[in-house]
Amino acid sequence: MTEHARYESPLNTRYASPAMQHLWSTQHRTGVWRRLWLALAEAQRDLGLDIPDAAIEQLRAHLDDADLDEVQKYETRFRHDVMAHIHHYGDQAPAARGFLHLGATSAFVTDNADLVLIRDALKLELGRLIAVIRALVSFAEQYAAVPAIAYTHFQPAQLTTVGKRATLWLQDFLLDAQSLDDLIERLPFRGCKGTAGTQATYLELFGGDHEKVRELDRRVAAALGFEKSIAVSGQTYTRKLDSQVLDALGGIAQSASKYSTDLRLLQHEGEILEPTEKEQIGSSAMPHKRNPMRAERISSLSRYVLSQQANAHYTAATQWLERTLDDSANRRLAIPEAFLATDSVLVLCTNVSAGLTVNEKVVYRNVEQAMPFMATERWLMLGVQAGGDRQALHEVMRQHSWAVADAVADGSANDLLERLAADPAFGAVEVEALRAELDPRLYHGRAPEQVREFLEGPVTELLDSLATFDTAEDASVTV
Repeated sequence: MTEHARYESPLNTRYASPAMQHLWSTQHRTGVWRRLWLALAEAQRDLGLDIPDAAIEQLRAHLDDADLDEVQKYETRFRHDVMAHIHHYGDQAPAARGFLHLGATSAFVTDNADLVLIRDALKLELGRLIAVIRALVSFAEQYAAVPAIAYTHFQPAQLTTVGKRATLWLQDFLLDAQSLDDLIERLPFRGCKGTAGTQATYLELFGGDHEKVRELDRRVAAALGFEKSIAVSGQTYTRKLDSQVLDALGGIAQSASKYSTDLRLLQHEGEILEPTEKEQIGSSAMPHKRNPMRAERISSLSRYVLSQQANAHYTAATQWLERTLDDSANRRLAIPEAFLATDSVLVLCTNVSAGLTVNEKVVYRNVEQAMPFMATERWLMLGVQAGGDRQALHEVMRQHSWAVADAVADGSANDLLERLAADPAFGAVEVEALRAELDPRLYHGRAPEQVREFLEGPVTELLDSLATFDTAEDASVTV
């Protein structure tokens, strides 16, 4: 079959970055498996087992040159992926053949490698998340004081600022970054636990020396960059860990979906536009259309990630005693694809956030259209201060407001100020006093200050604490 004659995952061909695709590749996973076998053999030798130096040297010499076609031949014969890799590694490192995988079960490589890949993928996602946060910080700073209509129930409520709204998106992504950082910090290694998690085989290899078995566990974990192993396990590490990982990715998907949905609504209002290419086509039938396709893709991929969150919950809930294999095929799909899809979402979020266009004239026009309604309470107070009856003035204002709302719905301008100025009930109030209350800056409260305080406080603190995560890695992907 040719390359295009069989199914190709869109996560590979359209969405996920090369870095995340490589991390979950068979080639990279094989390299992790071999490092695990090397770490096990080295630790066993150092703790007293008679493993020759030549075995260690040959294992180390072939960490990254596995012939996956040869592995496949073995797997066709044995119907067992781990044994296929063991036999091929033994072919390349013949001095180590009799010591390879000593005392271990398949989960030693499969589960520990999964945790290595998950940890490294979480770090990559955290770097992606920081890039999104930095792009939104710049946007929030630039538009911190630009008044805009705030919506509740997607109905005009009061005023906010464009930058203040961006801090709401930022706050969600900040919580996700904190969640990922915490998860990376506490994610354990499975370690050397044996067939049913009792370490019985290792205890036998070391002649009943419990301390050597504990030290073996510590050394192999340290060799793969983990400070600790899980305290107890069956044959596999608890799938609750997978569930927690998918919860963290699902949290990112929630934030990204909220963000992209808001952008789609605001693009409909003409206030904020996502970036677009010079020759980009919005519709094959309607040339005028400029669709928010990137925001829509974020929403779409986020929904997929959220569906995998529930998948991990079901897997954790249905494990049998010390081990069952009904999780295996599921996890081969769910975990890598959740990371690939989340990676795609964050690459898109960074691209969109760095290229947003604010139509300030449209934003101002919408504010101007709504301002007279926003000013009604202040105008009511002016009328009372001028000697009017509060309840009577309220009724006059209600009647005019409703009439103006109907007129605006028919396409007329909002002339509430003029109607009130001409009504005898407000005759004692100067027109200019009424007009002065239409300054939008009177209605967005502390929004500009909140932006500054939020960016200088929680955002800066978080970014400083995560300064070690590299956000400069190339995220080239079609967006």
